[in-house]
Amino acid sequence: MEKRNRKIGRQTKSIIQPIEKSVRDRTLSDRVYERVLSMIMDGEIEVGSKLPTEQKLSEQFEVSRPVLRQALKQLREDDVIVSRQGSGSFVKRRPDSAVLDFAPVGSIADIQRTFEFRAAVEGEAAFLAAQRRTAADIDRLKAALDNLDHCIKTGTLGVDADEAFHVAVCTAADNHYFLSARGSMKDNILTGMNLTRNLSLTHPAARLELVQAEHYDVFNAIEAADAEAARAAMRSHVENARTRVFQGTDGQTL
Repeated sequence: MEKRNRKIGRQTKSIIQPIEKSVRDRTLSDRVYERVLSMIMDGEIEVGSKLPTEQKLSEQFEVSRPVLRQALKQLREDDVIVSRQGSGSFVKRRPDSAVLDFAPVGSIADIQRTFEFRAAVEGEAAFLAAQRRTAADIDRLKAALDNLDHCIKTGTLGVDADEAFHVAVCTAADNHYFLSARGSMKDNILTGMNLTRNLSLTHPAARLELVQAEHYDVFNAIEAADAEAARAAMRSHVENARTRVFQGTDGQTL
């Protein structure tokens, strides 16, 4: 029995070690990701410019190439850089430097992952909400939209009203696990909403009106009991919010 327990212990250790290494590498890649992002936002690396070679960046940040490549992969997914075969990576857009004013240090990578989580979970919640919504659910959604309309008119942030709308969608899905899943990440979600709505306030009013039009697309599909349209509208809205974080301003895109 003791020999068997030692064998199990060795197996467990072999499983834990790769997991710990994966978490450590992700943390390192997040740090590199945010440092390169800061260099781009600060104008240290300009739009259209080529990034230093992988070897130089690895030496500069004192990380392995696999860790660096993970960070660069995330920057490509965020549409900040673009790779050209045989030529290296180039800066495609310069995100608004205001991102660094509204996002806590070290949080940007997690904010982007939160948007990925929300697109998947809230898209399905909207799908079910269109099938199961009640008159009371429609009233809650309308009330949240009215509050958001008021925020746009008065130039106020509207994070609470925005959150209320998304909670109302999950409530209408009539499955408490959607609310539990969102609740477990509420702080991250509110950080992302605070960032995106603050960034929108630094742009012309049309930016917030566009965001609000996306909310209405979700609402209209749920009210019409069009489940597929509701899912698509919600996924599009959350994915657009993720993209808008790094949208940049005019003249800052390759």
